[in-house]
Amino acid sequence: MNTTDLRALASAFERKAARCEACMALVCPGWESMPAGFDAAVLERVGTLRDPADEDPTLAEHHPNGTHGWSAEAPIAPAFFPYNRCDVWRCRACARPFLRYTEYGGYYQDERVRELDGELLSDATP
Repeated sequence: MNTTDLRALASAFERKAARCEACMALVCPGWESMPAGFDAAVLERVGTLRDPADEDPTLAEHHPNGTHGWSAEAPIAPAFFPYNRCDVWRCRACARPFLRYTEYGGYYQDERVRELDGELLSDATP
């Protein structure tokens, strides 16, 4: 998937005042750890932002306005980390779109999730 695909997915979802019961635990405008006990079967994978031709995607992040990786206002730039390692998911019940990737540390793995906000999408390239 590319930025155009993400824009279409984000605009296809009609934001509602009330949160869907199925994905309510994923109130995550910025990156968050997947909540313990969350039933991931509620989400369906709809694509990936990974480039199969790039075996070592950049670890550079895109923060032109002083945001950081955990900022709710941080741009969603598919060519940059962590988006270049994300899969794209949506709630089976309400179609709310999410981005997910796994953070790998020395002794841990942390599955991270962020709600897709089409207004934060960026076509920036490294």
